Amino acid sequence: MKKVRFGLVGKDISYSFSRGYFTQKFADLGLEDHSYENFDFQAIEEIQDVLDNNSDIKGMNVTIPYKQEVMPFLTELDPEAEKIGAVNTIQFSKNGLKGFNTDAYGFKNAMAPFLKPHHNKALILGTGGASKAVAYILGELGISYVFVSRNPGKNKISYDQVTEEVLKEHTILINCTPLGTHPNIEQRPALPYEFITDQHFLFDLIYNPEKTAFLAAGEAKGAQISNGLRMLELQADRSWEIWQES
Repeated sequence: MKKVRFGLVGKDISYSFSRGYFTQKFADLGLEDHSYENFDFQAIEEIQDVLDNNSDIKGMNVTIPYKQEVMPFLTELDPEAEKIGAVNTIQFSKNGLKGFNTDAYGFKNAMAPFLKPHHNKALILGTGGASKAVAYILGELGISYVFVSRNPGKNKISYDQVTEEVLKEHTILINCTPLGTHPNIEQRPALPYEFITDQHFLFDLIYNPEKTAFLAAGEAKGAQISNGLRMLELQADRSWEIWQES
């Protein structure tokens, strides 16, 4: 029986959610000929060999740190992915490789239940590929945002510039950095957590551990919190829909 293969492109991704999630999904759907594997690359150029020699691959997800670096290898970009400037889903079709961004869909629908009228300004912690989808959705929702980065610049402030006044004004805090991921669970972005209140909402794209040090610090101050698991499930299900359309 010839396999229908899917997989995840990333770096040091043995921990990844995707392989387990899709393996279980395929089992639940009775798709015994479907498989999902990790393509763990130390450099994105390694993807070319996989693309050249694996015609049975029908779709890929892309994770850190390749959501932007993978784009030159694609034939076409979905308009939303082009606007965002990052890809996390690749559709294999007779016309070539088409890049999509399902992070935006996942983030929007995972965050929506928590939003309140006073949640109108956000701090996005980190500037990688995932942060681009977050910024895109915040813009769509009319929520203004500022990036917080180790390398401040245009619309980017440094962690040292996050003061009590900045936190008072920005009541949504979104962690798009890997700080706090297992096994380094004691790490968290360098913020003045003492100024977080019950008016804040903290969203962490990390899902392992379930409650990061970032989220725990917010919860201790009465803030609403959410990890990234629901976002991951939603973006994965949207990826599956896209692959079935090819």
